Amino acid sequence: MSVLICFGDSITAGVENRKEAVLTAKMADKIGNYEIINAGVSGNNTVDALNRIKKDVIYKQPDLVTVLFGANDAAFHKMIDLSTYQNNIRKMVQLIGTAKTILITPAPVDESVQFARTNEVLASYANAVKEVAVETGAHFIDFYTEMLSMKDYQKKLKGIHNDGLHFGEDGYDILVELIVKKIREIQKG
Repeated sequence: MSVLICFGDSITAGVENRKEAVLTAKMADKIGNYEIINAGVSGNNTVDALNRIKKDVIYKQPDLVTVLFGANDAAFHKMIDLSTYQNNIRKMVQLIGTAKTILITPAPVDESVQFARTNEVLASYANAVKEVAVETGAHFIDFYTEMLSMKDYQKKLKGIHNDGLHFGEDGYDILVELIVKKIREIQKG
């Protein structure tokens, strides 16, 4: 059985109204033949991620790894500058391996209720992820653009916290659909 690790922050770790992480629970329903490990830690940024990547990802010898960071890196109160963020994403790809890495851009926020981040700043972080994907050849999902292109994207961002950042079931459905589609593309070669 193949191993898929979802590496990220509270978006990856989020449980909403469940006893388990929504992302990996929904993915388990959609893709068979994978042991799916959730390696999301709330509050983490890319500096924290690099400090735990060997223990939480590399030592488990995964076949594929989703990498979704940026919401905390882009937050005004804990901001990791853009070039450091991009270098950290690049280091993750190098450690995991290009063929095994699926880079995912951070999602937009609902600015009417989210005050620690703006979509303008998040767009630059999303673009930094895209640049690393192009440069390294890692797999890539532009979650930011996909989400923002939906006319009612703010509704998709509404979860139990209703903070404009931590989305609910609808937002996870979109993310899971994008990841599953990417995994199927990778499997086809």
